Amino acid sequence: MNNESLKIVLFEPEIPQNTGNIVRLCACTNSELYLIGKLGFSITDKYLKRAGLDYWGDVKIFQYNDFDELKNLYPDSSFYYLSTKASKKYTEQNFTAGSFLVFGSETKGLPSELLSQNMDKALKIPMAESQRSLNLANSVSIVLYEAIRQNNLL
Repeated sequence: MNNESLKIVLFEPEIPQNTGNIVRLCACTNSELYLIGKLGFSITDKYLKRAGLDYWGDVKIFQYNDFDELKNLYPDSSFYYLSTKASKKYTEQNFTAGSFLVFGSETKGLPSELLSQNMDKALKIPMAESQRSLNLANSVSIVLYEAIRQNNLL
């Protein structure tokens, strides 16, 4: 693991094309990808592979059964939890290189228990109040590039 690279955590992602796009994003930004829990698709899914094109070999991808397993491996790392339920904007956070950016599934978001235990590290992307949420891959892109900008990583 590269301590300087940013880490994208997807908690139980459901849509293979989103994860494939995030793989491509990770390749283009030298970021690592962590997949947590039950996935809504197979890692060999043709849509997942097609969305990530030929970027799979360029990304360090890790898979864990549950979030505690990941958190226990990196107890001193910074974790930030992205949610529409957060009150702090992602632009108000000073990210450090090596941070874990945690995103929930497309339909459920992050588990309420995980979010409530970490509200002090919960962040949101501002958007029109009348809308439910942004696409997962777009959300990852927005926050990841802010963390990259802050740390001058590319």
